Amino acid sequence: MQSADIACILNSEFCISRTLTVMADDAARAYVEGLRMLARRELSEAQVRTRLARRRFETETIDAAVTRLRCDRALDERRTALACVRTQAHLKHHGRLRVLRQLDVIGIPRALACAAVAEVFAELDEDELIAQAIDRRLRRGGSLDDTAGLRRVHRFLLAQGFDAGRVTSAMRDRVRTFVHDA
Repeated sequence: MQSADIACILNSEFCISRTLTVMADDAARAYVEGLRMLARRELSEAQVRTRLARRRFETETIDAAVTRLRCDRALDERRTALACVRTQAHLKHHGRLRVLRQLDVIGIPRALACAAVAEVFAELDEDELIAQAIDRRLRRGGSLDDTAGLRRVHRFLLAQGFDAGRVTSAMRDRVRTFVHDA
């Protein structure tokens, strides 16, 4: 081998090792960025991937960072699903269907979403949640005096993700109570 060939081989090995170092640095930066995101709040894997992609990380780098986050248990879909369901149910007062839609939006797998919703809503009285939602709506100027008002409150409750049968039953009870009190 001539010295020019040896120099070329050494140069290409240097370029390869330099490329691997840069890729490792990018993976480390993506991992740290993912940790920063997850330190602020629970995110799903899909959300982390989307946000890292927005920051212009390569797909391979994102895959490596997400794998490491999962291995370190910083990224946990079940924990994220439960946190989201608790927030939606307890703070935002949404029903099962709306919570399931929200979990779908943030990229939680359907089976995991259903299990998380079932676990959290097992602790709650949905009929009481509906009654509280009706009270909140009536305090904000809603009315049960006429059919248009009844329809508006009914539509509001359905939009909040409550089951149609339970909503109808709660509305009937409320109207009976409203009529007897008047």
